[in-house]
Amino acid sequence: MPNLYALPPRLMVTGLRIWLTVLPLLGGLACLLADEPSPAGAPADFSNLPQPRARGPIRDAERQWWAFQPLYPGSPPRATPDDSSPLDSWIREGLSRVGRSRSGRAEPRVLIRRMTQDLIGIPPTPAEIETFDEDCAHRGIEAATGSLANRLLASPAYGERWARHWLDLVRYAESDGYRVDDGRPNAWRYRDWVVDALNRDMPYDEFVQAQLAGDELWPDDPQRARVATAYLRHWIYEYNNRDARTQWQTILNDITDVTADVFLGVGLQCARCHDHKYDPLLQRDYFRFQAFFAPIQPRDDLSVATPAEQAAHDDALQAWRDQNNPLIAEIEALEAPVRVRAEESAVSKFPEDIQELLRRPRGQRTVAEHQIAELAFRQVQYEWDRLSTHYKKAEKDAITPLRERLRVLEKSRPAPLPRAMTVTDVGPEAPIVRMPKGDAEPVETGFLSVIDPRPARIDRAGLPRNSTGRRSALARWITDRNNPLAARVMVNRLWQQHFGTGLVASANDFGVLGERPSHPQLLDWLAAELIGSGWSLKHIHRLIVTSATYGQAPARPHPDGTAPDLRRLEGFPLRRLDAEQLRDSLLAVAGEIDAGRGGPAVEGFRPRRSVYTRVLRNRRDPLLGAFDSPEQFCSTARRNHTTTPTQALLMMNSEFVEDRARALASRAIREAGPAQDDRITFLFRTVLGRRPNASELESTRAFVVTALNRATTPTSAASAPYRPDRQAWTDLCHALLNSNEFLHVD
Repeated sequence: MPNLYALPPRLMVTGLRIWLTVLPLLGGLACLLADEPSPAGAPADFSNLPQPRARGPIRDAERQWWAFQPLYPGSPPRATPDDSSPLDSWIREGLSRVGRSRSGRAEPRVLIRRMTQDLIGIPPTPAEIETFDEDCAHRGIEAATGSLANRLLASPAYGERWARHWLDLVRYAESDGYRVDDGRPNAWRYRDWVVDALNRDMPYDEFVQAQLAGDELWPDDPQRARVATAYLRHWIYEYNNRDARTQWQTILNDITDVTADVFLGVGLQCARCHDHKYDPLLQRDYFRFQAFFAPIQPRDDLSVATPAEQAAHDDALQAWRDQNNPLIAEIEALEAPVRVRAEESAVSKFPEDIQELLRRPRGQRTVAEHQIAELAFRQVQYEWDRLSTHYKKAEKDAITPLRERLRVLEKSRPAPLPRAMTVTDVGPEAPIVRMPKGDAEPVETGFLSVIDPRPARIDRAGLPRNSTGRRSALARWITDRNNPLAARVMVNRLWQQHFGTGLVASANDFGVLGERPSHPQLLDWLAAELIGSGWSLKHIHRLIVTSATYGQAPARPHPDGTAPDLRRLEGFPLRRLDAEQLRDSLLAVAGEIDAGRGGPAVEGFRPRRSVYTRVLRNRRDPLLGAFDSPEQFCSTARRNHTTTPTQALLMMNSEFVEDRARALASRAIREAGPAQDDRITFLFRTVLGRRPNASELESTRAFVVTALNRATTPTSAASAPYRPDRQAWTDLCHALLNSNEFLHVD
């Protein structure tokens, strides 16, 4: 390796990153030239892949696939005194079949840290740990665990933690993607809606229905009718794409794919071009399913006000316009030719057929043509929003003084109502959906044929006049008690987030190419519990975190060196904090975390919880990106868990981490008093959730003394004034924040 240490620090880090990137490529090339297998491992074995399905209609045998069968929870195996929940019986039975058993109870301090990080995403305070420890001693660990679970699930921080998992699934972001990556200023309302819905324990069936069809089912409730349906707006968007037809089809494909992944756990996108090669999903199913979304119309002009609030605002705005009408009319008259010129500039860039659509009156367009024209017209609106760039000199000289006068008068103008990024239907009539390759026969709206081959029944009774009722029909079918997929998929997602791997490891794919459930009866029992509890997600959380399975001691190798069976949960799996847990934990132990909730996103250097930081597709936060936060271009059911040099370098050199270490040191000096041992104990309890043992106390004292001696000798005469004592404690804090014990949860 080249001598990187001879370089200045910044160049040294850059050189190290380049070398670590190039080295594996050189190794792979050498193996290729030597005709040897790659060091990464043996070639993949594809011999165990399932056989492709026979072409043609779905067969009865294919309908017997486990995921498409009705829920059959059955009765749990007989409980033992060591079981705390019915789910423990299934886990214990699975372990006993292979001659294994659960690993015993975790220590109270381990359990409270595990559960607190899991449910609210930040570490417990030393006082909370002591209280829980005392509660375990007085009432027993089961009673104490139940109380702890209730407290954490009632915390507003629960929604902030678990909303992040949902936002990953629906590829939520506050920017468009593509090269420009323009911002989406109102996207945050959807994020806040998810946080609030989870905190209120909104029934999961209602949670699904609001996102798919809130505007049809609750037209008078702006939160569900408009904010929730922003779920249908998280596709990426290229602001200057001239091929509007293909762009619109890409948007519909994306909505179709993500909806099937998120709510049903089926890889329907594989049936877009042909029948699925392995699963009983037909190409016609893909377009039957897409037909539910075919009528949607993206909207950015709707407010989140109630009808009464909207009417009052409209009256006040009209009164203001009437009062200032002469000036407004004069400006509009002067700007009219500029608008025409700006519109023509945008329209002329499109292909001739799209130009013709844009110039054709709405009444002369088909429904599908109007959707494409509206998508293309966004580029006209973009030019109108920057109309001043189209002024000629004479126009600018005439309009600018009038605009200045209007700006003064606008101080009395009613403030605009908050708007939502949402959708409605384009009207009561839906566009015709056809199969690709020129199939003249329209595709009827329908569900997955393997479960329900009949055309969907659309009931428009009670729906808004301009709705087709298609999305509400889909939402009701997905959440129907007889649909076996929705409840199974959701409880599996909850299990995955608690244990690291779902009962079905492939959380977005319950098909033939996905994993079979490790405990099928347990999966169905949990799904039945979800439905039977009124679709309460908190009920499932409570069942899981109060179980003996969840409360096990951390998984450790056996005395003979064999690894524990983590798939059957022989011990609790060790997990590194995810990106948001890490960032929020750094802020929490430093005493800096902002308790404010909701509102527009902030930059990553602000001390808000990570769920409230800006999520840009092309420019991820450096800390969150390094620790595997997704880019939000597609649904992420399970994040990557990498271990890279960049992570270690960032934790050692990041200004954000250094600032947290400095704040933590100040907190220790301020709250623990002048005694060295008191400060060390304070830091261990705050960062690691425990007191230091004798060996750690001795070595930490030596560390502080060494750091003090080093800090009292400035590196140069030009060094800025600094406090050696504070710097020494900052170094210790920095070391603790980089420790494996802080970065991982047992």
